[in-house]
Amino acid sequence: MLLRLPLLGIALALVLATGADAQTVTAEQQVMQLSRTKWQWMADKAVDKLEPLFHESARFVHMSGTWKKDRELEIIKTGSIWYKQADVHDVAASVVNDTAVVWSRITLTAEVRGADAKNEFTVTEVFQKVGNDWKLLVLTFSSVRPEHQLQK
Repeated sequence: MLLRLPLLGIALALVLATGADAQTVTAEQQVMQLSRTKWQWMADKAVDKLEPLFHESARFVHMSGTWKKDRELEIIKTGSIWYKQADVHDVAASVVNDTAVVWSRITLTAEVRGADAKNEFTVTEVFQKVGNDWKLLVLTFSSVRPEHQLQK
C-alpha cells in the first residue's frame, strides 16, 4: 500500500503536466482566434468590444481611404460600412516579441452606404502586446483574386 501511493502521485503529476501542455495556447493561436472574434464583433456592430481591442494609435486601410480608431468605430456603429459576414478561408500568423501579424484570406460581405458588396481580400492585421492584452494596431484590406493563396 505504501508503494502504491507514491506511484499514484507520480502518475497523477504526469497526467496533470501532460494536460497542461495539451491546453497551452500559442501566441499565434491567440491572435488568430482574436482576429476571428473581431470579425464577429464587427458584424454585430459591437463597438463596446472593439473599442478596447483597437490600439489608441490604430490605423485602418480600406479601398476608399485610411483612418484612425475613432473614425473606424463611428463607421461600424453607424453602419456606413456594415461588415455583415467575413468568410475566413485561410489564416497565417507570425509573432515576434510583442508584435503579431495575422494574414487572413476572406470573402467579405458588407453593406457600404446602403449597397451590398462582396469582395475577396487578404487582410493584414498587426497586433501589439500591451500588458497582457493584444491590441490591434493596423488593419489593411488588400483586394486579391479568388485564387490568391497565403504562403505559410
